[in-house]
Amino acid sequence: MEPEKIRWTKEGNPIVPDHPIVAYIEGDGTGPEIFSATRTVLDAAVEKAYGGKRKIHWKELLAGEKACKELGPDQHLPQETLEGLRYYGVALKGPLTTPVGGGIRSINVAIRQILDLYACIRPVRYIPGLPSPLRYPEKVDLVIFRENTEDVYAGIEWPAGDERAKEIIRFINKHLSGDGIKIGEDSAIGIKPMSRFGTQRLVDMALRYALKHGYKSVTLVHKGNIMKFTEGAFREWGYELARERYRDKVIFEQELLSGQDPQGKLILKDRIADNMFQQMILRPEEYGVLATPNLNGDYLSDAAAALVGGLGMAPGANVGDRCAVFEATHGSAPKYKGLDKVNPSSLILSGVEMLRFLGWEEAADMIILALIKVIEKRLVTYDLARQMKGATEVSCSKFGGLLVEELERF
Repeated sequence: MEPEKIRWTKEGNPIVPDHPIVAYIEGDGTGPEIFSATRTVLDAAVEKAYGGKRKIHWKELLAGEKACKELGPDQHLPQETLEGLRYYGVALKGPLTTPVGGGIRSINVAIRQILDLYACIRPVRYIPGLPSPLRYPEKVDLVIFRENTEDVYAGIEWPAGDERAKEIIRFINKHLSGDGIKIGEDSAIGIKPMSRFGTQRLVDMALRYALKHGYKSVTLVHKGNIMKFTEGAFREWGYELARERYRDKVIFEQELLSGQDPQGKLILKDRIADNMFQQMILRPEEYGVLATPNLNGDYLSDAAAALVGGLGMAPGANVGDRCAVFEATHGSAPKYKGLDKVNPSSLILSGVEMLRFLGWEEAADMIILALIKVIEKRLVTYDLARQMKGATEVSCSKFGGLLVEELERF
């Protein structure tokens, strides 16, 4: 069969042919090594699950160091790559290094914002045998929905001494001094925009995900006790959305406390961000899907990953209404480049999430089972081996090969 482009429904769901074209960006540093291992595992799982009836056709797009090498020194994120991501709709991406100095603040953030990939989705699930600081890590089954385009990650800031910062300081000190506001003239200035639209589409996706996958609760995580009109509004807009669109499917935690019967409905909660860190560690079983503003989600998702083996075991996806980019959540680790050393599992698990997004659950499940079997044998890369008693350290490529061997036994 000829390779075909993935199409989309009006509701933003992918229509996936049996031979879809999936774009990929290898990434910088250790990116090519982990992508090679990941591609081998994904292709083997799809072949095993579907016996040749389905196949991913990979299309490379350039970004980061490879793009600069082939296209020119300032081509960190070529327009052709952005157009390719839009056109093909689904992509798998290795880690990219943020250029030092001027230009793009972050290639990863630029891709999310330019393509309006407004939801960063980070599943955090425990695989038996992984090292964990928790006594009962098997209780961890979280999915963090982090708003991707607003908050401090909008990148609206100026350094101390910059004339634009001084102008904003002068305006605030002149016109808002009556509110008790006084900003020092040597301050740097940053703007934290958060909108009803941006918040509600993120919460809407989180609620739909929880309902589809059988989670019992969605928790709005915010710092609204201090930032009342941004983070506090995130909470209020989330409840507003639930009342308007999901009232027949959702019950609020406050209603449960007053004695109402949940009747199988999804529970909507909210937690102050700093308290959520404690809750996630002490009572992870009480939480399913978390919906957060950008910065809170950044902190929480990395901390949650530490509960289940670290960033090397943490998948990630950036999803919009017509495009989804699945990526390793860790950095490019340039000091390990070419050493065939790093753990490819973050990208492999991101590939698993990509398979689920495509509707190829059978292949995704096979990879998880293969991971469980290899980890049970304590054959792991250095980041896990140093935390696991009696483990044997294997290379990045060897780890991928062991997964393929397990897949072939199914």
